Amino acid sequence: MTSHHNQRHHDGGHSDANRVTENPHSHGHGHSSEDMLSVEEALERVMASFHTLEPEEKPLLECMGQVLAEDISSPIALPPLNNSGMDGYALLHSDISGASKANPKNLSVIGVVAAGQMPDKTVTTGTAMRIMTGAPVPDGADTVVPFEETDEVERKREGKPLDQVAIFADMPPGCNVRPAGEDVSRGALVLQKGTVVRAAEVGVIASLGLDKVKVVRRPVVAILATGDELEITGTPLTGGKIYDSNSFSVAASVIASGGIPKILGIARDNLADLNARLEATAGADLVVTSAGVSKGDYDMVKDVLNQRGEMNFWSVRMRPAKPLAFGHLNGPAATHGKDIPLLGLPGNPVSAMVAFEMFARPAIRAMLGKAVRPRPVVEGVLTSAIRNEDGRRVYARVEVELKDGTYQATPTGPQGSNILTSMSKANGLAICPEDLPGKNAGDRVQIIMLDWNEEVQV
Repeated sequence: MTSHHNQRHHDGGHSDANRVTENPHSHGHGHSSEDMLSVEEALERVMASFHTLEPEEKPLLECMGQVLAEDISSPIALPPLNNSGMDGYALLHSDISGASKANPKNLSVIGVVAAGQMPDKTVTTGTAMRIMTGAPVPDGADTVVPFEETDEVERKREGKPLDQVAIFADMPPGCNVRPAGEDVSRGALVLQKGTVVRAAEVGVIASLGLDKVKVVRRPVVAILATGDELEITGTPLTGGKIYDSNSFSVAASVIASGGIPKILGIARDNLADLNARLEATAGADLVVTSAGVSKGDYDMVKDVLNQRGEMNFWSVRMRPAKPLAFGHLNGPAATHGKDIPLLGLPGNPVSAMVAFEMFARPAIRAMLGKAVRPRPVVEGVLTSAIRNEDGRRVYARVEVELKDGTYQATPTGPQGSNILTSMSKANGLAICPEDLPGKNAGDRVQIIMLDWNEEVQV
């Protein structure tokens, strides 16, 4: 396919075929950007086909990043009993009223309570029990005095028995006692359906004694590259060939979005191979293809998709990634005829990644039951110009750094949609709106942050 990954074209196809049409066989020329869909219009049409998937029950640690499919209520109180927040002595506050170094209060030590053990005695007036952090507070006691506020260290140093203790501080009533149910009361709603499971939620669920949980399952995304010019990685590169990078960048983007990629390989430029590869989409929740969605002598993807389902081919008012296909495949026999949404990305590698970011990532989030919200957007200052030559919204690859309290955005070199290293160097996409001819150095821009984590110093 002449337009896949082809460095002669910026967006994967000849400009006269990137017009909006429901009919891929209809040809037209001279269409302006007014004929194109806005990014928002295209996204709205795509998202109408995606909804939260069904739940699955999984081991707790396998649920990271997924969404709870049920409310979780606590079968127990947390903590289950009053317990000590310090190593010290459990006693009655009335016994240490007015205690100080000059006026110590002496108590008889009647036992020891270790963490994980139940106390075997009741604390009464004039007595105390030695207690460890987390151990249940014995009946009768209402306060815990830490070791540092007693003469225990001196007694040990002098070899005296620990059957007596002198208290040097008048601690407030209830001090260092963690009440039963302070964190969670029995039967309380702890986590609501729709909560994303993070490390903290894993800990909370484990603290309730649960080892499995119901979550919205991850969508399976079938990935298909097309083109005779593509070569499989790990094999020698022959004349006129290029390695298939889109399958890998798309699969990695699926994983990063929370989905499960299913790479179908490369469909060659013939109907039999393309049809055979599409049969392997059985069981997928979404099919993502790359290339073959713009006009070209060998771009038969449009024909096959129309034969196998109901497809729309759009031009979207954005750069990169103008050509886009979306529709539904008639499901293979193995899926009992269930239609499968298909998103056709442009062939050029940057176009494919940007189109995935704008349209496939929100679809995956919707299937995961997550809020479909954009990535973080910051305002920054350009260090060099962005040009907008044809009235499309430009998503320029930029490296964003925080300098003197301002985000500075530096374009990552040439912005051709074939230059994949420009994505590798970028941590954001700076936006030049459709109605502006460009943005100059020093201008303020909105920046979609692609990587907002500890690896990126912003």
